[in-house]
Amino acid sequence: MLAGVNIRDKRVIDIGCGDGTFTIELFDRGQPKNISGIDPSAKAVKMAPRTKGERPIEFVAKGAYELPWSADSFDIACIRGVLHHLERPIDALREAFRLAPLIVVVEPNGYNLGLRILEKISPYHIEHRERSYAAARLNRWVARLGGVITSRQWIGLVPMFCPDWCARGLKSVEPIIERVPVLNRFCCAQYVFTACRR
Repeated sequence: MLAGVNIRDKRVIDIGCGDGTFTIELFDRGQPKNISGIDPSAKAVKMAPRTKGERPIEFVAKGAYELPWSADSFDIACIRGVLHHLERPIDALREAFRLAPLIVVVEPNGYNLGLRILEKISPYHIEHRERSYAAARLNRWVARLGGVITSRQWIGLVPMFCPDWCARGLKSVEPIIERVPVLNRFCCAQYVFTACRR
């Protein structure tokens, strides 16, 4: 399962796979037919095959804008935590829709006030030009590309690098916050949506 999407026996592309850790976890949990993981970092992609074993996973060093597969080569495209790193995020979404009729996207929640402040004051975020996008903007991009949002949710309450004592407290109320419509939009750490072509 990937954000409520059954990937069993499906052809999946993981756009922005990094060192392949999530790609392999996704394969083990969802049992797709095969997965292609792509990432622009040749160094990360070179490390990825070390732990894949005999799984039908391929790793390719490529950027997200023009991939070497024909249209509809995959059933599902996964873009997890990638768009906020890209100069041309809408082009990455366009390419995902070209390759697969269904996309699953996980991004930092651009409505989260704490994250917005962090992006303005954190040297790391400033140096790497990290920026989150509001769900409304992501939804508009999908619509502009001829897609339709089929499901969406705001998840996670514990920020990265949170001290253990604080994380434990937040984790205890996380399920409640995730279910409350206004709170989840402004407090949760990630926005997850699935979209398909019209």
